[in-house]
This record gives sequence, C-alpha cells and structure tokens, in this order.
Amino acid sequence: MNLQELKNNIDTIISNKDSKEEKLQQICDYLASEISYYDWVGFYFKNGDKEELKLAQFNGEPTDHTIIPFGKGICGQVAISNENFVVQDVSEQDNYISCGWKVKSEIVIPIFVNDENVGQIDIDSHTVNPFTQNDEVLLEYICKKVADFI
Repeated sequence: MNLQELKNNIDTIISNKDSKEEKLQQICDYLASEISYYDWVGFYFKNGDKEELKLAQFNGEPTDHTIIPFGKGICGQVAISNENFVVQDVSEQDNYISCGWKVKSEIVIPIFVNDENVGQIDIDSHTVNPFTQNDEVLLEYICKKVADFI
C-alpha cells in the first residue's frame, strides 16, 4: 500500500466539482479497486435525529443493513464509542451483524464534524487479519477530508 499515492488520489477525487454523493461514491469505488482486501466499502451517516445510521454510498454486494441502530454491530458501536474499531476476525465478536458469510474482518472509522460523530466509513474484507496501521491512517485521513465537504 502506497499511502501517499492513495492520499493524493483521494485529494484529487475530493477536489473535483462533483456533488457530495458522487465524491463519496468515487471514494468507495477507488478504495475497492485499489486495495485488494477491501471487498465492501461504504459510508453510513446519522439518520437525522434518530439514534441510527443510514447507509449512503457503497461499493460491493448489496446489504440488507441499510439502517443500523446505535450500539448494534460494529458500526453501531462506533456511533456510540466515537473510536476506531478494527475487527481482524468477526467470528470473535459477540455484537457483530453479519453482512454475509464471506466477511471475515471489518474496520470502521468515525467521521467528525465540529466534534460530533456524524457518520463513518466501513470496510469489510473476505480475509482474516488483513488490516494494518496504514489502513487506519488512510481511513482517518479520508474521514477528515470527507468531513470538510459533507
């Protein structure tokens, strides 16, 4: 993973004149195409004033989990904890919502606007133990950049 090249290409996507939704979709598509173990890439955002997340743009197999209550699953836990959550093996998690039998690991990074957790980027992998510190660094970078235009 060439972290600087990935960041530069994310900057290019974000600097284009496309809509917020188009930029989010392009980020999902780019990450899925560039990082072999990113098998599902998506954004969830707080659903208005409700204590739930709503699926926005994504790349990968369709999911039934378009609404996730706060506290439920990895994404729902991040909505409450406000912290990164890296799960190298989902079979070891009690509070995990299965998105499909292929998913073996997941990483979720929150997006903050004015110190408020407004959403997150969620990555599923069909590989056990694929995520490194570089994944967290890259996804935190993306979340900070997304916070500037959403």
